[in-house]
Parts: sequence; structure tokens; C-alpha cells
Amino acid sequence: MIIGIGSDLCDIRRIEQSLERFKDRFVQRCFTPIEQRKADRRADRAGTYAKRFAAKEACSKALGTGFNRGVFMRDMGVVNLPSGAPTLHLTGGAAERLKAITPAGHEAVVHLTMTDEHPMAQAFVVIEARPLRV
Repeated sequence: MIIGIGSDLCDIRRIEQSLERFKDRFVQRCFTPIEQRKADRRADRAGTYAKRFAAKEACSKALGTGFNRGVFMRDMGVVNLPSGAPTLHLTGGAAERLKAITPAGHEAVVHLTMTDEHPMAQAFVVIEARPLRV
């Protein structure tokens, strides 16, 4: 069953401006070390960060909190499954919120898709509750 859906659209130029203006402070405040390493290897660093920024916004909407009630940007990190598909690894307040909205006898699965077409980046998050196998 679907327990959360979120989407976000982010202007890559806005992320470029934040990177120029706030430099490492912006990166450290918003992105996990894994996300930073991935972006630093990419030619389109701002686009990589913009997709991840959109993913975090979409996830906060799917959780039903926004960046509120103890949910912070760095609590959500885009990681890749062994197949290469992106997903979100939640920690801190985001992980606590995910646990709170997951029905008993179910496990939460976070689905993520991201795309960009300069100057925009977009992400969709669907949180699914799957029954546990007994």
C-alpha cells in the first residue's frame, strides 16, 4: 500500500548560485558525504546536487512533515541500490517519521526517480508499505 507520495521541481541555476555564494557551508548543511563524493565526480556538479535537493524535498513531502518536526535535509541521502536504481537512505528524524507512518506488520520501501533537463531538476518519491513475510 502507498503511505506517502511527494514530488519536487528544482531550478539548477538556483543550486549553482547557492554553491557559488555559500560554498562548502551549503553542501555540508544539505548533503551527505556519499552525495558529496558523487557530485564532486560529475561534470554537472550543480545538476547532480539539484536532483538530490529535489529528492529530499519530495521525500519530506512524502513523509508528511516537510522540513519540520525533527526532519532535516541531511536525514535523507540519495544512494544507489546494487541494480543502480536510486533510493533514499533515511536517518535521524526522517527515519523516525518513516517508522511512525509505517503500519504494524509492514516494512517501508522508498521508491525514487530523478531527472533533469537544464535548467530544471525533478524528483518523485513514493513510500510503499509492504507486508512482512511470516
